[in-house]
Amino acid sequence: MISRLFVPMLVFVLMLATPTKINAHHAFGAEFDPNRPLVLRGPVTKIEWINPHAWIHLEVTDENGSKESWMVEGGTPNTLLRRGINKNSLKIGTVIVVDGYQSKDRSNRANGRDITFADGRKIFMGTTGTGAPIDGRDPNES
Repeated sequence: MISRLFVPMLVFVLMLATPTKINAHHAFGAEFDPNRPLVLRGPVTKIEWINPHAWIHLEVTDENGSKESWMVEGGTPNTLLRRGINKNSLKIGTVIVVDGYQSKDRSNRANGRDITFADGRKIFMGTTGTGAPIDGRDPNES
């Protein structure tokens, strides 16, 4: 009987002792500024379908004609899929307009709220309940 319990107990102890990477989820206010709304327009250069947030990379041309790379945080990949954004609808080179909020550190990172496609379709890409401003864009807001 001792040998039957030894192996499961050993596995459990080893699991507890094994270091693991923990990715903390953050609130909107920890990284993004509700007083810095922005609109970005440009082609998609990269998409990261990773948890806890998907990232869409854009090449944005500024007022001077210079090109800037921007990272836009969206909801989870699952949330985006349920709203109609997938790898087929958002391909590299697709020109989109993103409404969102700039990062507090003023880097070229933003939290996206809406994506507007060339055909006029608009999809909410944010995450509900993260502390983002209540701006009427989230279909789950009251």
